[in-house]
Amino acid sequence: MIEVSFSDEIVRHCPAIQVGVVSAQVVNCATSDALWDEIEQQCQRISETYELLAINQRPAIAATRRLYKALGKDPGRYRVASEQLCRRIIRGLGLYRLTTLIDVVNLVSIASGYPISGLDADRIEGPLMEMGVGRAGEVYHGIGRGELNIEGMPVYRDALGGIATPTSDEERTKFTLDTTHVQICINAFGEEMPLCQAVDWMVQLLSRYAQATDVETKIVKR
Repeated sequence: MIEVSFSDEIVRHCPAIQVGVVSAQVVNCATSDALWDEIEQQCQRISETYELLAINQRPAIAATRRLYKALGKDPGRYRVASEQLCRRIIRGLGLYRLTTLIDVVNLVSIASGYPISGLDADRIEGPLMEMGVGRAGEVYHGIGRGELNIEGMPVYRDALGGIATPTSDEERTKFTLDTTHVQICINAFGEEMPLCQAVDWMVQLLSRYAQATDVETKIVKR
């Protein structure tokens, strides 16, 4: 497991921060019908429970948005990933069916409200990833988004630079069909689903659908 830590600046603005970390060896593949059925059940629950304008009031999403505002970032322009997914569901657009690893992360994210960083651990440089705050001019390529302005945004960095934010992970460490070792960070800036429950569920899904072995988990606090 790659160690996770927080900068003083993040802790100062969000003293309640917790991150549930899951590390495992996995097999990635096309998403099975059984996994997709679970996702569709959660999509149905969300569409029946929330209205579009109420999604940003979910506790986990609202807490992340508050942190963005405290750091000077507009959460309406740079939406939290879990909020983006839930908005698609409520607008009737549905989710893209991608690969097992991506869809497992998306399932836990929409159900819990937490933005989740799903990373190929073999592409992370060094033994540590620290969450800090994005700086002006910092180069960052969001997955499918091109260059992303991460100034004022919470960002995980490894020895080479930024690899994940609550809005979008970085191209360099994204899941591919070749991914065999994952580091998944369930980012709780404020609690909604009990974080230990979200971690346990993530492990269950990885075991069921991605043949997870050598599983390690940890909850990191400030």
